[in-house]
Amino acid sequence: MSRPLYLEHDGKVLLVDLEGNGPQKAVMGRVGDVVLRLPTESEVKAMEIDWTERRVNRIRFGSEYHEVVYGFPDIEWPENWTWKDKLISDGCVNPLARECVYRSMHRVVSKVIIQNQRNEVVMAKVKRGFFTGHWTLPGGFVDYAEHPLEGAMREVLEELGISVQIASDDLIQIAERIFTSEGIHFLSFTYRCEIRDQPTFTPKQDEIEEVRWFTIDEALARAASLFDVEALRSLQ
Repeated sequence: MSRPLYLEHDGKVLLVDLEGNGPQKAVMGRVGDVVLRLPTESEVKAMEIDWTERRVNRIRFGSEYHEVVYGFPDIEWPENWTWKDKLISDGCVNPLARECVYRSMHRVVSKVIIQNQRNEVVMAKVKRGFFTGHWTLPGGFVDYAEHPLEGAMREVLEELGISVQIASDDLIQIAERIFTSEGIHFLSFTYRCEIRDQPTFTPKQDEIEEVRWFTIDEALARAASLFDVEALRSLQ
């Protein structure tokens, strides 16, 4: 069986009907039987669209896994393709296609390297989430309609119980990575700030087990997040 192909260009996605005819356009908010889906590689070839493979994602629905090829089309402008925002809210589009759009959206995280006058950095040992039981830089997911800088300061206050001031010039790293075959795409912002006084930390009880100062080498040896490792290495 041919694998479905997810082609996206400038916020538009290629859809076909159940017989493979396309391009087709989604209708925002529509409810009804499934009438549109992603094309197969052979159907895209029949439309004479050249494309380049970017990756293959494994998407799980219940107990079944579906392999979806993500590609970039070699076209100037997909005028008759459908906007992602319309696709995801159209109940007549196959759920796999809508899940593919969801996977294509960035998950934005924001971190802070807090340094003292001895050049030590703060790390927190977390109780829950991706890095349970491991040391990470303070930070977390950026909320909707929130700037990464604001998110970084909010996370420090929530996790450590201290307020820090960060400016846009304090951004030291922007990194992105897809870590697993599920295809979730992370975008990470890391800021740096210095504090003169030794603050009293008040760790968030249900999230942070311990907060400690480490030398940069010690922090690197303990860091569980690849984003944290890359940011800390930039200080060496």
